[in-house]
Amino acid sequence: MQRRAVTAVLAAAALLLTAGCSSDEGAPPDRDGTASTAVAAPSSPAGKAEETPPAKGSVTVVRTVATGLGTPWGLAPLPDGDLLVSSRDDATITRVDGKTGRKTELGEVPGVSPEGEGGLLGIALSPEFASDHMIYAYFTSASDNRIVRMLYTERKPAGEQLGAPDTVFRGIPKGFVHNGGRIAFGPDHMLYAGTGESGDTGLSQDKESLGGKILRMTPDGEPAPGNPFPGSPVYSYGHRNVQGLAWDREQRLFASEFGQETWDELNAVAPGDNYGWPEAEGHSDEGGFHNPIAQWSTDEASPSGIAYAEGSVWMAGLGGDRLWRIPLKGTEASADPQAFLEDEYGRLRTVVAAGGDRLWLVTSNTDGRGDPKKDDDRILELRVR
Repeated sequence: MQRRAVTAVLAAAALLLTAGCSSDEGAPPDRDGTASTAVAAPSSPAGKAEETPPAKGSVTVVRTVATGLGTPWGLAPLPDGDLLVSSRDDATITRVDGKTGRKTELGEVPGVSPEGEGGLLGIALSPEFASDHMIYAYFTSASDNRIVRMLYTERKPAGEQLGAPDTVFRGIPKGFVHNGGRIAFGPDHMLYAGTGESGDTGLSQDKESLGGKILRMTPDGEPAPGNPFPGSPVYSYGHRNVQGLAWDREQRLFASEFGQETWDELNAVAPGDNYGWPEAEGHSDEGGFHNPIAQWSTDEASPSGIAYAEGSVWMAGLGGDRLWRIPLKGTEASADPQAFLEDEYGRLRTVVAAGGDRLWLVTSNTDGRGDPKKDDDRILELRVR
């Protein structure tokens, strides 16, 4: 089991990936109506030229997969095309039939303490899911935020298919707000987690704290080999509330992040880099901070999940009630961000690549946050360009 204090440094070498940051929800919106702007980011690595996507894209809603979801947060596609969705407040994981939308509850995750923005948050399948059948979950307990894994036994009766949670990582600061919660396995089969500073801004710049960070660990919760700070799971710092994680075809990591009152961010994440909070929000001319690829006023975005497809990052907006497309050239925006689905489905929580030009999109209108314009939550299948 991983604990915050780790005395042994793993000796294996590992590939260091570039990555991106994410943003939080519930922050007061910026009222000045400032338009989204693309800002400088690190150059693409040397190598063969990458194809740049068109400046303008398109989104088509192919179908509604399922409706009637309660406080959905995380989404994990199964190999057979079905979907697992977590409920923040109910602390349950439900299987959704990818063709019919029929819902089957796997079970309730014990130990979850929903409050404010906390509860059962991100979920991910083990890289060895075909053989070990493990589901990973990030949740808020009575004392902290933690990551557990549970055996999924499909042959058991509905409601009894989740095994007892095995805690692989604990001690992430919790709060009424800014709990982070997104987890994902990277191309290196390491587990990445986006955390929040729980409302205590000083934690973000403290490399000894787990708050306001992107963490990188082994599937067993140990600091991943090759991390920038020996013996530590901290991969990047200076974040406010990381909500989305996604990799492009070149295995570069991107992350979305809630701003406070001025700028939300999309970041390209580099190991060991400082993303500025609370000294900087959005682009900063001060030295030492890694600037975002793109930034938005908080009423346009309040971003949560992100996905990579068709040469672009797709970012779900909670306060903005829209889906953003950010076309990429390496780790820079190749054109201005473009908004889709504005005010059509309400608050958008999670977006996940479904292969090729398809995405899964999850709404978030029943979580008691913001000012939702819809009263139900659903999963949509999108075709994007």
